Amino acid sequence: MEKRRILTGDRPTGKLHLGHYVGSIKNRVKLQDQYECFFIVADLHTMTTKPEKKHIEEITGHSRDLVLDYIACGINPENSPIYLQSAVHEVYEMNLFFEMLVTVPRLQRIPSLKDMAKSADLQEMPFGLLGYPILQAADILMPRAHLVPVGKDNESHVELTREIARRFNYLYGEVFPVPDVLVGDVGSLVGTDGSAKMSKSLNNAVFLSDDAKTVEKKVMGMYTDPNRVRADIPGRVEGNPVFMYHDAFNTDLQEVEDLKERYRNGKVGDVEVKQKLAAALNSFLDPLRDRRQAAAEQGGYVDEVLYEGTMRVREEARATLQEMKKAMGVSGIWNKISRKAEKARKRRS
Repeated sequence: MEKRRILTGDRPTGKLHLGHYVGSIKNRVKLQDQYECFFIVADLHTMTTKPEKKHIEEITGHSRDLVLDYIACGINPENSPIYLQSAVHEVYEMNLFFEMLVTVPRLQRIPSLKDMAKSADLQEMPFGLLGYPILQAADILMPRAHLVPVGKDNESHVELTREIARRFNYLYGEVFPVPDVLVGDVGSLVGTDGSAKMSKSLNNAVFLSDDAKTVEKKVMGMYTDPNRVRADIPGRVEGNPVFMYHDAFNTDLQEVEDLKERYRNGKVGDVEVKQKLAAALNSFLDPLRDRRQAAAEQGGYVDEVLYEGTMRVREEARATLQEMKKAMGVSGIWNKISRKAEKARKRRS
């Protein structure tokens, strides 16, 4: 029996952080042996909000960082291809065909697109950004994925993919599975400033590649209960970013419960709570740092991973597009014309 498939990935806009891990990567690592996985470095999606040449020139470096972060987290590229989106040209054709199946009002109802435009300081919605979820659908359906692990903010995108798959199958025959979505247990992780979800652009992130001292510095500067000006004042645990991180990363559950109880009763200071969080985070990140360094020290290894993964996925993409066009009858149009043209050419000669 063949394994069911997963498609997931990230835009190469910089190094990954703890929010990416709890939102999606943790599930990817856990499921990579149970499913046949495809990991996309979604560079075309980067251009929907950053089309300028200077940003495109940064993609190569960011893509390498992304691969290193994947390997550091435990993703095995020998079993699961990591590939460059823009090098799989069949996805461009799939995107075009899928555009015919979706209305503009349907796209405008996707809430995350407005958030993306706002984050990128865009005054108007570019056509490419409006169509972002359709290209994402092409990414997901290209390997005919059954499951998509994503962060909470991308759940609505996968729902559109499900609609496109159903619509295509209804019109042309069963070609695509209707993929399910898997959202991380934590959903989204609040940033160290406590005011928004963790984000590279907001400078409130703890990166998976941060060294121990950097982690300690960021944790000690974290937002906590603003009403607690002294250690002997009872504090609020619920909604407190420091304790949210403890719940997500501190494996010593007894220590976490003890800290919560003492915090609520005004019997522990923020310094101790943060020091123990920093220790827990560094304990989590230490093996990631080791794997990242080992991969980085192998000259050319990261580029080899991307190249080989992309070549494997190209074969998959060609097969999917061929079946898709056959079901639609598109390939038959050219075949009929070319056969008649060839016969006419032979008659004239």
